[in-house]
Amino acid sequence: MSSDILEGILKEVYREQELIKIKVERRKGRREVTIIEGVDPKLFDLKSIVSELKSKLACGGTAKNGRIELQGDHRFRVKELLVEMGFPETNIVIE
Repeated sequence: MSSDILEGILKEVYREQELIKIKVERRKGRREVTIIEGVDPKLFDLKSIVSELKSKLACGGTAKNGRIELQGDHRFRVKELLVEMGFPETNIVIE
């Protein structure tokens, strides 16, 4: 079995077990930031996930310290987009 196939299988298994938390933090002033935690940066390219979310949500954002930060309150839309990316809906929690 090639390593690419094995890696793909491991990603799918991990994606099924992963618990992703989505929450909103208030920053200085009235600014809100959507925080996404629980996506393993060793298995998934956070920069490509951030890039796709930023383009679909028309907002700024970054991936740092193993979590994704998006400008604005996008909790419910982010959940929909993560489900479209293949993450199971039952493993995504909105706080």
